Amino acid sequence: MAAESNVKIPRIKLGSQGLEVSVQGLGCMGMTPLFGQPKPEPDMIELIHYAVNSGITFLDTSDIYGPKTNEILLGKALKDGMREKVELATKFGIRLADGKNDICGDPAYVRAACEASLKRLDVDCIDLYYQHRIDTRVPIEVTKLVEEGKVKYIGLSEASPSTIRRAHAAHPISAVQLELSLWTRDAEAEIIPTCRELGIGIVAYSPLGRGFFSSGPKVVETFSEVDFRKRLPRFQPENLELNKSLFERVKDIANRKGCTPSQLALAWVHHQGNDVCPIPGTTKFENLNENMGALSVKLTEEDMAELESIASADAVKGERYGPDIPTWKDSDTPPLSTWKAAA
Repeated sequence: MAAESNVKIPRIKLGSQGLEVSVQGLGCMGMTPLFGQPKPEPDMIELIHYAVNSGITFLDTSDIYGPKTNEILLGKALKDGMREKVELATKFGIRLADGKNDICGDPAYVRAACEASLKRLDVDCIDLYYQHRIDTRVPIEVTKLVEEGKVKYIGLSEASPSTIRRAHAAHPISAVQLELSLWTRDAEAEIIPTCRELGIGIVAYSPLGRGFFSSGPKVVETFSEVDFRKRLPRFQPENLELNKSLFERVKDIANRKGCTPSQLALAWVHHQGNDVCPIPGTTKFENLNENMGALSVKLTEEDMAELESIASADAVKGERYGPDIPTWKDSDTPPLSTWKAAA
């Protein structure tokens, strides 16, 4: 096993219900076959143990990752006393139906999904349970998560401000997971202010722009034929060439700061506030160490202003998802009164 990192990992609170996590988490999605070929299971378990022993204790998965195999991997990794050291987050709400993803927030489905995740993870309780995507057919108040001690804290992913407000009024929400990076900043306008008004923590996924800020346009050379990033608009040739200038400017600032572009991009997310926890994913020890090193990068107000001026909305070309993937922009649900009338 690799030597334990000597980087000190602080802890923060997400929400006001008592959830405390490492200030940087670990996204585990890529450890099972979604981005290309399967990774050797013993290597991924070793990486998870290394992260946890280094202080990265907030682990993020979902039942759709793999699908299902990612939770099984984490279940194996959390044996022999490791479970007590981590804050375990998983998600429900996306299921495969007829070869396509279907979004479901039906209460009976939620309960069944939770039981299945508990079994795959081989745990008695999930620390943070997210609704992965919002079912626009079911009022958010109806999509109640199981109680009975099986879930400690509740979260939402890709939810609109109105959905967040309605859900939080029905049951306190501890965290909202959203995409946030130097090339995805649309949540800054309404979602993040809404979370802060309500005292909800923010979990930032894809803080490195799905690998773009690690190596720039060259990252596409590492994509396998089955890598879903090949379908994303920002990685299409016509947009990637235009986005190259953003990476080059970030790289120039990183050189001045004595860090890598990915560390600078990740440091920018860390500097968004003490209620923000990025969860960069990796399958490599060297990348994990590099990500932890971002915590040592200190940015001044001038640094932040410069980064935000070059990473403005009009500087990034291409939408973050294609029309086939639902986002917070279409996550509003019907009024609760309509569901009662139907019942």
